[in-house]
Amino acid sequence: MIGPEAEWRAALADGRLLLQRGVESGQAFFPPRLAEPRTGAAVEWIETCGRGTVYSVTVIGRKPPEPAYAVVLVTLAEGPRMMSRVDGVAAEAVTIGMAVRARIIEEEGQKLLVFEPE
Repeated sequence: MIGPEAEWRAALADGRLLLQRGVESGQAFFPPRLAEPRTGAAVEWIETCGRGTVYSVTVIGRKPPEPAYAVVLVTLAEGPRMMSRVDGVAAEAVTIGMAVRARIIEEEGQKLLVFEPE
């Protein structure tokens, strides 16, 4: 049996973005856990649509010539919030309330979840 985070990462490696939700409550949550937060009830995996809205943003400047990048907290359509970065647009253009869509990329041999403007 593999742990919840390993299972989430394995799905990501297969190109699938999953969330967990409580079997009884139907509440989705992130990060993955063995049981539903607060209740300890059983959980199940669900496929997410990958759409969300930027809830907060921080622009990280780097030493030139490296470009800045935007670290965001995104509220997914299913409810949970997830931290990542926004690609495909200048970091300074990322704003709170911006509609984004998840995309799985490979970076340094590892699958990562990033967001891009929708």
